[in-house]
Amino acid sequence: MKRGSALAAMTVAGALSVVGLTLSGGMPKEPAPPAITEAMRWIPDPLAAPQLAADDVTPPKAIQVNRGPALRPVPLLQIAFTETSLPAVEPPLIRWSREIAAGETLDAVLADAGIATPDRAEIALAFGAEYDLRRLRPGHAVTLIAQPDGKPRRVQLAVDDGVRIEAIFGEELVARVVQPDPELITLAGEAVIESSIFAALERADIPARFAVDLAQMLGGTVDFRRDLTGGETLRLLWREARDGGEIIGQPELAFAALDLGGSVYEIVWPEDGSGQATIYVDGEVLRVFAQPVEGARLSSVFGRRTHPVYGNVRMHTGVDFAAARGTPVQATAPGRVRFIGRRGGYGRVVEIAHGSDTLTRYAHLSAVPKGLEPGQRVMAGDVIGRVGASGTATGPNLHYEVLVDGRPTDPLSNDRLAQAANREADDTAAHERLSEARALLAERFASELEQPTTERL
Repeated sequence: MKRGSALAAMTVAGALSVVGLTLSGGMPKEPAPPAITEAMRWIPDPLAAPQLAADDVTPPKAIQVNRGPALRPVPLLQIAFTETSLPAVEPPLIRWSREIAAGETLDAVLADAGIATPDRAEIALAFGAEYDLRRLRPGHAVTLIAQPDGKPRRVQLAVDDGVRIEAIFGEELVARVVQPDPELITLAGEAVIESSIFAALERADIPARFAVDLAQMLGGTVDFRRDLTGGETLRLLWREARDGGEIIGQPELAFAALDLGGSVYEIVWPEDGSGQATIYVDGEVLRVFAQPVEGARLSSVFGRRTHPVYGNVRMHTGVDFAAARGTPVQATAPGRVRFIGRRGGYGRVVEIAHGSDTLTRYAHLSAVPKGLEPGQRVMAGDVIGRVGASGTATGPNLHYEVLVDGRPTDPLSNDRLAQAANREADDTAAHERLSEARALLAERFASELEQPTTERL
């Protein structure tokens, strides 16, 4: 048997050698020996199936299997889903803004912003419910906030003193007035007068408009052309309302001190906005005066002039203060209302009697406060009307007259009103106000001098 296996192996090896030689081209040309040829023809006998002895087979024994707890299907984990939606992403809004130009209407500005005609009409109605659109003037600004498709979301109208009127688009158009919340700060400054008060203030970076207030207060006491020789020192204290870096409204004078020819003229304005000022000379009360329109520009003085409407030269019997329509007009001295109504070219007028011989007239008014009646007593600084352009006027202004025994006199040099106001003055309170103003001025100067650099003290 072993011999057969060996011969079989040799046969296979020989066959492989023959194949290898054939492939390599090295097959011998001589015939194979007879023994090898016979071995190659040999076929092994088939294997017989194995026989198992009957007594060698043992059946398997029964095996005891300890069953564990029955396996049950494990429930699937339940995932709780919360209904949380992603925050809506607002599309970027478009912002457009510009000021109203001279002679331009609100509708023209809204049309320039690309607002459709129906929306413009709604906006005008909404604004008109909160603000008199006839008071619009150059410098007021319109701001549009719109969606990318141009549909307006909010329209703002910025008017005077930081006030904004907003029209907000939603299910319905809603309008509201937004009042600023400014911070009130106090500033101090000093100017040396060389040619004029106006030029001195402008050079010292102090609001030059204060020259009007000073001229009005001291016009009947100081002759600026004769008494100002150059080198006089003017020190001022004023208040500004600021919302961030923006000045809201006009600055207001609080205190002024003018060193002039050996005498010191001082003026203290109240903080209550009444405009009633007290004038002192060398620390003593000279007179009390209330401006008819606080902070207004003196646009025309008393005397002969070319009439702005008729063009001929005629007497101007009062002084004019240019101011925005609706600006409060105040009584300049205590008295009693004598007349309310219209007088030809004066338009709407209020007249106040100060004793038996002196009368003040306030003309071109747009309105008079409800409840103000002839015979009523008023004090200096009380509001008796609003600036307008009624009668013969080229624009909103107050025409202010002082008549003595029926004859017009220069309102800026008449002392009768000062005498009437002085009768109402409390000397003790007046001296306390002067002391407080002097102390505040000194404090502000000291505070500003501590800073390394300052152009405005």
